[in-house]
Amino acid sequence: MSVYYITTFYHFFPLKAQGKEAEQVKEELKKLAVEFSIHGLIITGSEGFNATISAMSSENLQAFKEALMKHFHIQIKTFKDSTSHIKPFRRFSVKIREEIVTTGIPGRVPEEFKNFHLSPEEWDQVIKKENDYVMIDTRNWYEYKLGTFRGALNPNIEKFTDFPEYFEKQNIPKDKKIMIFCTGGIRCEKGILELQDKGYEKVYQLDGGILNYLKEKPNEEFLGECFVFDNRVAVDQNLNPSQKYKLCPHCGQPGEIKIHCKRCDSEALLCESCLQLDWKKDTCSKNCAYQYSQNPLKKGKKQERPSV
Repeated sequence: MSVYYITTFYHFFPLKAQGKEAEQVKEELKKLAVEFSIHGLIITGSEGFNATISAMSSENLQAFKEALMKHFHIQIKTFKDSTSHIKPFRRFSVKIREEIVTTGIPGRVPEEFKNFHLSPEEWDQVIKKENDYVMIDTRNWYEYKLGTFRGALNPNIEKFTDFPEYFEKQNIPKDKKIMIFCTGGIRCEKGILELQDKGYEKVYQLDGGILNYLKEKPNEEFLGECFVFDNRVAVDQNLNPSQKYKLCPHCGQPGEIKIHCKRCDSEALLCESCLQLDWKKDTCSKNCAYQYSQNPLKKGKKQERPSV
């Protein structure tokens, strides 16, 4: 069985200060990826890097990390590593965006590496020993649904750009202690700046996000699984690929309800929403849904997904 070595990281730094344009950086990243047989996604732009990548060997992954930092003259302090028997990515790609994490405030990046960060141990101490604080999950509703911290509020948002509006409506006193967290930490790096600009001085973020917390403290204050943006769908308490969730073949949301396709007899996991729709609930793919709607009595082969 193959093992894939995965890392998630981000780093804010001004690419233009190195005299590089985004397209040039994109090509340089592609060359490094080919050299070390890297798959995954790196988002880049004027703000820096935001990435989740994988390799077939830990040596290749480590060599890529070192080559990346050397090539761009940066020092990335936190890599959130894990392994998987599920291939997380089919290819390597680089996306150029105005923000390396979409918040609606491009160019607003932390000036210091540590801006009110709490280590997993410090985070736990607040939860276990303090009462006067508000903890908010800054992620999307479907991420919250799979797992979150004990006592965390759910903003029930579709995208992170909706978070400021949600927060504004809570009317939280300015002197209240606020704790925010996300998957790997990058959303909170920008989110905390927004809250500090509004006059909140006691806002703290979980260093390295949920992934870093689970690495150090599995089966403690975080409940459930953590959604990730690749083919693993989610990771469990030990950072192993989810055995519970798969991507719903109709909408791409996490699915956990097992069905057998009435057209090709394949097994699939659907989300609750698609299970409520007659033209989706009995099929394992968009193709089978269409073919079944046209001829419910005709069987057919499962549509195979490309492997590369």
